[in-house]
Amino acid sequence: MLPECQLFGTLGCHLCEIAEVQIIPLVEHGLWVERVDITAPQDLTDLYGLRIPVLRRVDTGAELDWPFDTAQVVAFLG
Repeated sequence: MLPECQLFGTLGCHLCEIAEVQIIPLVEHGLWVERVDITAPQDLTDLYGLRIPVLRRVDTGAELDWPFDTAQVVAFLG
């Protein structure tokens, strides 16, 4: 079973859109990903503003910073 994840980003973020494309094949195979907009609350902007997109595992809190591809996400989840 794949862990639940969060994808930190913002609307209109080109890199966030590319990250979603890398993750879609895994979502189609059962990965659950919650999109988190870092602009509200402000404290997330301070933490992630210069790093987005960031994929975070809910179970361990481990984070994968951009850039990443599908193979790197698979390794991160494994």
